[in-house]
Amino acid sequence: MSAARHDGPGTGGDAPTPAPHTDDQPAVPGTGEWRRLSPRTLLVHCGWLGAPLGSLALTALATGGRITAGAWITLAAIAAAFAVVTAAGLVRWARTDFRVTAESLDVRSGLLTRRLRSVPLHRIRTVDLTASPLHRLLGVTVLRAGTAGSGEGSGELSLEALPVVEGERLRGELLARAATGAVAEDPVLARINWRWLRYAPLTFWVVGGVFVAGGSAYRALHEMGIEPWKLGFVRRAFEEFGNGMLWLTLPAALLAVIALGSVGALVLYVENWWSYRLEWADAGTLRVHRGLLTTRSVTIERARLRGVVLREPLLLRAGGGATVRAVAGGLGNKEENRKRSGLLPPAPRREAVRVAGGTLRTPFPDPEVTGRQIDGDHHLVRHPRAALRRRRTRGLLFAVLPVSALLAGLGAAFTPVLLHAAWIYAVLATPAVLWLARDAYRNLGHRIVGEHLVVRAGTFSRDTLVLRREAVAAWTFTTSPFTRRAGLVTLTAAVAAGEEGYRVPDLAQGAAAGFAATAAPGILDEFLTRPVGHGDRTPST
Repeated sequence: MSAARHDGPGTGGDAPTPAPHTDDQPAVPGTGEWRRLSPRTLLVHCGWLGAPLGSLALTALATGGRITAGAWITLAAIAAAFAVVTAAGLVRWARTDFRVTAESLDVRSGLLTRRLRSVPLHRIRTVDLTASPLHRLLGVTVLRAGTAGSGEGSGELSLEALPVVEGERLRGELLARAATGAVAEDPVLARINWRWLRYAPLTFWVVGGVFVAGGSAYRALHEMGIEPWKLGFVRRAFEEFGNGMLWLTLPAALLAVIALGSVGALVLYVENWWSYRLEWADAGTLRVHRGLLTTRSVTIERARLRGVVLREPLLLRAGGGATVRAVAGGLGNKEENRKRSGLLPPAPRREAVRVAGGTLRTPFPDPEVTGRQIDGDHHLVRHPRAALRRRRTRGLLFAVLPVSALLAGLGAAFTPVLLHAAWIYAVLATPAVLWLARDAYRNLGHRIVGEHLVVRAGTFSRDTLVLRREAVAAWTFTTSPFTRRAGLVTLTAAVAAGEEGYRVPDLAQGAAAGFAATAAPGILDEFLTRPVGHGDRTPST
């Protein structure tokens, strides 16, 4: 990204330009005329008032309408902050404008120090239109234009807030260079099917989400001066729980948590994937549209699409489901990438394989379809048996032994009941850990298939990565004293997209260098030697 900064008061020497247009006077696309954000941006900036005012309202409701002196002070502070933020927002809106020329997207901002950011159009890889409920109420949207790269240092311009129509038009302008013609086949890869709702509860958040929501509620009440443990109905509930028979109350509590988590998972599924549609906008642009209250429309240039990940969390895999994520540049840092890279919600695995293949524009090399076989003649390469022993050992040392020892120690110090809990836990946990270790080992595999590198690993989340070989920028070889003793090494492919690094765990030490050199030729050449008299055979270290 190229950028220029002009310091000094006023325009800092900028050439005179026509007055920026308003919503009532839209600029003509492609003319290079300076445009201004919607005046409704000021109302969007006031959205922060909802939290403190809601907190005051709940406090008044909980105290029977009695407003303390501290609450009045808080209200006065909110009023003062509102005045300051409104004034700052007005200045920021008045001094921010943008334009699209034949070569770049330019954004000017600043009051005393004027800043001009300029991004060449040929470097823009993704355009994301996002609208929260407040944005939708006001009829505006936030446009984020991502450039090459996906790390913290990658360029991204954000315009908040644009009228929806102008946002759509501007997205078309920015992606015009990516358009390479119409799509020959059906451009729509997938639409929402509400029968997929049955997969919503098959996630970790069915249980974990309840505790996260409970912790957030507790913190919010605590900040309002309300101690949840002192509320009458909360105390009565805990007293009844403690007086009941644990062999009845504990399963009942677990069922209640699962029921609440399932309802929450269904609500989140509907909110995130309402009106979901995955389509090729043209032969070079992939677009994902979804969202009920907060809408999101992510556009990815095909040239920056490096691969896909077929993700199968343990519960979802047990139910025959999977999700699909894109490996693409220009989607922001890791947090933003997780929000933008989703191509398919939890859905039947067959549908996920079909969507992954449609995204790659080539049949998805799925080991499950042909029993660990790809393209008829190739198998995913199994990893050494030492990888299985390593997973068994780690599971027993980190999951079974510490908890059993802790329970046994507490039992010896306080009550014999915990001694029984220790051996019961060990008896139940050991076969579970050994089964998970076996499953994790069976899921290990890798292969080179044409222009793609295929890697599969994981048990709690089994991920099948199909990555374009040309996307690998570097290799990292990782070992420890234990893995060196076992003859194993972990490869990490550095990619300027997605998670930025993708692991191939626990390869045989003697085969790792040759595999890396074959998958991405040229990167390791200076570090490799070839046996004398073996011509062009696979290199070795």
